[in-house]
Amino acid sequence: MAAAAAATRLPPGVLSFKQFVHRQNVLSLYRKILKAIYQIPNEGDKQYLKNWARQEFKQNKNATDEDTVRMMLTHGNLQLQELEKMLRLAK
Repeated sequence: MAAAAAATRLPPGVLSFKQFVHRQNVLSLYRKILKAIYQIPNEGDKQYLKNWARQEFKQNKNATDEDTVRMMLTHGNLQLQELEKMLRLAK
């Protein structure tokens, strides 16, 4: 059994397919959040939110547990939806 587990291990720095998909989803979410932030007319608010988003993603960049990453993506998407809703209401 240990031999089967060792055979499925990837070399350091090589992502599994699931890790690759999660990484792509994280990058996509980050881009969408920044795109929404750039629609904010107030420069102070825009800079604050840009710094907040950058700090949140940096803080969690080493998360590897699949369930944790999935939960953080869900939470981030909900926050993005709230931001987009507020932007629509402000127009």
